[in-house]
Amino acid sequence: MVRYKKSEEKRKQILYAAFQALTESGYDSVTLQTIADHAEVSKGVVHYYFENKEAVLVELLAWLTGKISAKEQSAVQEQHTATGKLAAYIDSAFAGPAQNRSFYRVYLDFLARASRIPVYREINQRFYDSCAAISTEVLNLGQEEGIFSRELTPDKTSPVIRAIIDGCLIQWLMTDDDDLHATFKESCYTAIMKVLSV
Repeated sequence: MVRYKKSEEKRKQILYAAFQALTESGYDSVTLQTIADHAEVSKGVVHYYFENKEAVLVELLAWLTGKISAKEQSAVQEQHTATGKLAAYIDSAFAGPAQNRSFYRVYLDFLARASRIPVYREINQRFYDSCAAISTEVLNLGQEEGIFSRELTPDKTSPVIRAIIDGCLIQWLMTDDDDLHATFKESCYTAIMKVLSV
C-alpha cells in the first residue's frame, strides 16, 4: 500500500513538472529531460512512469481537465439557484490571472494539436461533456425558475456557454493585463445572461 502511494505521488510530481515545463517553454520545446529537470528527478525516473513524452502529455491533459471539471462541478453544486450556479461556474473558470494564464497557455497548445491527435480530441471531448452537463443544469433550473428562455435547448446552448467562457479567457490572455481579468469575467457573465434570458 505504501509503495503504491509513493508511486502515485511521484507520478503526480512528474505531471506537475510537465505542466510547469509546458507553461514556460511550450509543447514543441518540452522533452523528457526538461520534464525530469522540472521534477528534479533523473530522466530514467520519468521513463519508469511514462513510456515517452507523448504518454506524459496525454496523461497531463486528462489530469488537468479532470481537475478543472471537478472544481467547476463542486462550485456549482454548492449553489441552489440558476444565477448562483452560473456565477459559481464562471467564478471557478476565472480562477485568477496566474492560474488562468498557466492553464490556457498549456491548454491552447493541446487544442492546436487536437484536430490531428485523436487521443487529445477524446480527452477534450470528455472535458466539454462535463462543461455541457454544468450548462444543462444551469439552463434547466433557470427555465424552471422562469428566468431563462424555454425556447433554448441544452444541446445547442451548452456549447455556446463554454465558448463564451473560453473566448473571454483567451481574449483576456491576449491583453497580458492582470487588471482586466475581473472585467472580462464580468463581461462573460453578462454575455451568457443575454444568451439565456427570456
